[in-house]
Amino acid sequence: MKRYLDNVVLNDLSTKTVVLTGPRQVGKTTLSRQLMQSFGNAQYLNWDVLADRAVLQRQSWNPRAGLLVMDEIHKMPNWKAWLKGVVDGRPASQSLLVTGSARMETFRQSGDSLAGRYFAFRLHPISVREWCEQQNSNPAEALDHLLERGGFPEPCLAADSIQAERWRAQYFTDLIREDVLEFSRLHEINTMRLFVELLRERVGSPLSLASIARDLAVSPVTLKRYLDILQALFIVFTVHPWHRNIGRAILQAPKVYFFDTGLVRGDQGIRLENAMAGMLLKQAHFLQDSAGREADLHYIRTKDGAEVDFALSEAGRLTQLIECKSGDNKPHRALIRFAGQFPDAEAVQVVHSLRQEEFLHGIAITDAANWLARLAA
Repeated sequence: MKRYLDNVVLNDLSTKTVVLTGPRQVGKTTLSRQLMQSFGNAQYLNWDVLADRAVLQRQSWNPRAGLLVMDEIHKMPNWKAWLKGVVDGRPASQSLLVTGSARMETFRQSGDSLAGRYFAFRLHPISVREWCEQQNSNPAEALDHLLERGGFPEPCLAADSIQAERWRAQYFTDLIREDVLEFSRLHEINTMRLFVELLRERVGSPLSLASIARDLAVSPVTLKRYLDILQALFIVFTVHPWHRNIGRAILQAPKVYFFDTGLVRGDQGIRLENAMAGMLLKQAHFLQDSAGREADLHYIRTKDGAEVDFALSEAGRLTQLIECKSGDNKPHRALIRFAGQFPDAEAVQVVHSLRQEEFLHGIAITDAANWLARLAA
């Protein structure tokens, strides 16, 4: 399946090294192998494969390879200094693509800087727009399919929902047993699993680590480290409240969402909110990575409890206010309030299976599937 980043990554490979990260099994290897078809003598090396690891350690790959793909090298000690040497010493005719299932800047801050030597992209799960374009589906069918299966390629393309659920059960087990263990101690795995289970039930709510810490009999500092690990491995992501002062926004409680909507426990409204969060983050990351734009995702909440689900900003200015509803087409009171407070931002209430689109009190009430299909990614 062709992915939304294929063309932009291929274009950037002609000028710089490209670093591609994203969740495990989101399609990085498939994308890499598809790109290899555009190059002569392309070579793929995975640090997790012993034979490939030996080639990487000896640097004995084919110097004539038009594209060299290195997967999971962030697991190598001092990988940044090593990669800097590879980038600086490679032939001018050789393109280099580095991929990994962890945020390669988060836990391994060592070695010389790679600044100015690469372009970075984050590959996200399939969105409504991408499914429509690749499967010739209409937006409503695409959204319903993604709410049921999640956006990861294998369950999304599975023959039936049973196969999708079997994949997800194994995926979740492997994430905790293998990937999380890379960054934590063995005796912490059970607590980490319980933490993830609690997060699955708290999607879309402001996160209180202190409250969960009491339930799990651990310190909030420990849970903050666990949350950092889960974010680094692209299992969850946080959305912070909008504030012009970035420091004050970080101090306020974030909301947590899963990259895989299929892991969410809750009704259709919660799953819709998680899917919406994932597609909006994909939009923001695509604008950042492909165009260098200062796009970001937030939510809005005031001390008196008024709240809007999502807000998109660019260069420190709110551009869109988005309220997500599973069926209510009555204008959301807080959205009306913030639409008046931020008149330059587009205010939209997206509703699942909306019968009639309207414009009321400065708010566009629109169908969720059609609105999501118009996003950039």
